[in-house]
Order: sequence, then C-alpha cells, then structure tokens
Amino acid sequence: MEKVSALENETTSSTASTQQGEENTPGSSTSEAEDGPALCRDDAENPSEEEENSKLSLISWNVDGLDSEQQPERARGLCSYLMTHSPDVVLLQELIQPYVRFMKNRLLASYTFIEAGKEGYYVAMMLKKSRVTLLDSKIFDFPLSRMMRNLLMAQVLFRGQTLYLMTSHFESCKAHAAERMRQLTLVMRKMTRAPDDVTVLFGGDTNLRDAEVAKVGLPSCVCDVWEHLGEPEHCRYTWDTHANTNKDVEFKCRLRFDRLYLRRAAREGVPQLEPDSMALIGLEKLPCGRYTSDHWGIYCTFSTE
Repeated sequence: MEKVSALENETTSSTASTQQGEENTPGSSTSEAEDGPALCRDDAENPSEEEENSKLSLISWNVDGLDSEQQPERARGLCSYLMTHSPDVVLLQELIQPYVRFMKNRLLASYTFIEAGKEGYYVAMMLKKSRVTLLDSKIFDFPLSRMMRNLLMAQVLFRGQTLYLMTSHFESCKAHAAERMRQLTLVMRKMTRAPDDVTVLFGGDTNLRDAEVAKVGLPSCVCDVWEHLGEPEHCRYTWDTHANTNKDVEFKCRLRFDRLYLRRAAREGVPQLEPDSMALIGLEKLPCGRYTSDHWGIYCTFSTE
C-alpha cells in the first residue's frame, strides 16, 4: 500500500522536518477558534494553576487509521493535537501499526502506550507519564464480534487515586445493532462490578444509536458525560458527514457515535471525579485538504472533588 509506505517514511524522517511540518499546529490555530473548539461549559473565571493541575484531561478519538488517503499528513495532525492539548489520558480507536509507530516516534518520551492488538486495526491508550501511573492492563474479547472488536481496560493511579480506564470500538453499521448492544451490556457490567473505591471512565467509538442505549439501559451508577453536562448541542455530533468531508457518502447524517461514560467511586471518603468541560477537536482541515479523521475527537476535563 503506497499510502502506508508514505507514512512509514514519515516515521523515519528527521526531527527537523518533523518540526517544520508541525509549525501550524491544528490545535492552536485561529481558524479552529472560529469554528470551536465546541466548549460545553463556560468558565467565567480563569482557574488557578493548582486547580488546573488537579483536573484530569482526556481525549477520545477514532482516528480512522484504515483510511489510506493522506495518512502522513493526518497522522502528523493527530500528533499536533495531542501535543497542543497535552491530555493526561488518550483513548484511540481504529489504529494501525504504521500510525502507532509514527506516534511513538514523537510522543513515547511523554506517554505510556497500551495497545489492544498488533495486527489489523485496534484500540489503544496513552497515559501521560508525569501524571498517570499504569498499574495493570487487560484485554477482553467480544466473543461474537465479527469485526475484531474488544475492550481494553487499564488500572492506573492519578494523584493518588485509583482509576479504571476503558476504551473500545463497538461493532459498526446499523445492521449490527444486536452485537453492539451486547458489547454495551458487557462494558456496563465491567463498570458496575469494579470495586467501590475506584472511579471508572469509559470512552470510545460506540457506534450506538440513542434507541439502542435506551433498549439496553444504563445502570443508575453510570452517567453519560455529555448528558451530565446538559446535552449541549454543539458537542452532540461526533460523526457529521455534513461538515466532515473525509468520507464520500451518499446519505448525509449526524450521529453521536463517540461517547464517554463515568461511574464514580461509591465509597465514603474517596474523591469524586466530576465532569467539568467538553470540546470537539479536529474541526479544521489540514493543509492537505482533509480532516485528521472522519470523526471529531472529544476533549474532556474532570475535576476532583
């Protein structure tokens, strides 16, 4: 595949050319400020440095690694967003090996990588080494998946607090709703059965439709982070083929495929993680004329209470 080879070539390019290619960082450009990022919470006061340090920041993003068009430019754009936002936790879906090697070449000094596969496409996590300590990780297969889908879970420490982090890429396409709902049920079971002194965060490309979630039902201890923040309209759609032109599809649609779920620690005295803000990222076109992915990414912060 010529495009993958081009990405491999980018991985071995010099540091100087990397810096030159990232001068116009997508996450910090003025054009994104005009389109967004779509902040889901307005802060009247500027938080102190101590308050900012106490927050957990997270990005969840299906990066569409299977799309071979403009892979080097799009991978470079992804790294630029991650370096600009510098999240504590990154949850990525639809990765391929050349993408991961490209990212490690730029970000391995700052992040611990946890991969749920080595072949085909898969999900992964990145943990900022200076802020998040990895204790353990596990991969749970979805036994009936026809698309190599699974659940990646990591046990980590953040500011002395134990967290379970989860990411997955649920079964795609409308026809596979039954399997997608089985996968949601399994994730909810894992979240609710976690120890009561642990906070659990799930983020990923669920491919869920609202009717499917309603049919399965969320446990009372689990909240949809976007809903908790008041269902802000400008953060609703992470898959928007009206605005995102990476995919040439006949029927345009806007759906909330990418979701974050939170189960707070229930034990008395354990600090609570509270959703604080949410934004959509990846809203601007790269110099190559394409977006970083066919999905918008989700950037979210959580306060420790």
